[in-house]
Amino acid sequence: MRVLVTGASGFVGSLLVPRLLDEGHEVGALGRDKARVWQAITRSRPEEDLADLEIAGLEVLGGDALTGRGLPEALAGVEVAYYLIHSMERTSSDAAPFAERERTAAENFTAAAAAAGVRRIVYLGGLVPRWEQGDGRRRARSQHLSSREAVERILLAGIPDSVALRASIVIGARSRSFRFLVHLVERLPVLTLPAWQRFRTQPIDARDIIAMLAACATADVSHRSLDVGGPDVLSYGEMILAIRDLLLVGRPSLRLGVSATPLAGRIAAAIAREDPALVLPLMEGLQGDLLVGDDEAARLLKVELHGFSSAVEHALGEWEECEPLSAR
Repeated sequence: MRVLVTGASGFVGSLLVPRLLDEGHEVGALGRDKARVWQAITRSRPEEDLADLEIAGLEVLGGDALTGRGLPEALAGVEVAYYLIHSMERTSSDAAPFAERERTAAENFTAAAAAAGVRRIVYLGGLVPRWEQGDGRRRARSQHLSSREAVERILLAGIPDSVALRASIVIGARSRSFRFLVHLVERLPVLTLPAWQRFRTQPIDARDIIAMLAACATADVSHRSLDVGGPDVLSYGEMILAIRDLLLVGRPSLRLGVSATPLAGRIAAAIAREDPALVLPLMEGLQGDLLVGDDEAARLLKVELHGFSSAVEHALGEWEECEPLSAR
């Protein structure tokens, strides 16, 4: 089967491409910068060189969903297309707002996929919050989560056989969200936990999300959205403290009664040496629990889930194979 992976230079895309090749698919890997795509994929599979990957059926393609450049050529003959585009990168001051850019890219891609006769789009989005209504209030969704849900609706409406996986934080050596948490633990002498530390989620091992995405190419999961998460329910505070313990570093913790997200987010980004454009939208989404509605996805896609500690230990091990962890 010919498959296209967009966002192939990203964390998830660069791991998914070799997995699909291993399963016998002919894979096109699409990115705005072909050199970055090659670099990301070979970093995920360092034992193979470019020739090995090309022999296995990989073609790296240049294109841009936002402008539509290269989409007809990339989608020609494709049966299943993975939509892994979700950028929070800074743009010029005269660029369209984030949500508008996301919508435009999804609409362009869906139209091009329909014209090419693509059978299914597989999308990786975010968990939809299920706010508790006991206090009589309904909290507004963050722009980040709302945009992901809007993209999902566009893709599923345009190609009826499509499927969306909705995940919270993915635990992997190159996951920017996970790396952000690790850097905070490494660099903060006292782990200051804002009020959002009490909210719960279900982080998922990168190995599991890749297995689920690969299974979506052929699984009988037409036109539906599936919540995906690991087996462990943890608060964000518990998650940070667990990472501390697995790093074997002694850091006292201090729990705060307020979040002060705009200020706290910028301070945290500076400490972790991360772009505030990534950190602030993520922290703005921490307004309540982000939990999986059921475990149907793992059953339907036949994936055995790893627990949180196993996921973190595996991610840290892969991290140390490429670069040192300053906490160790």
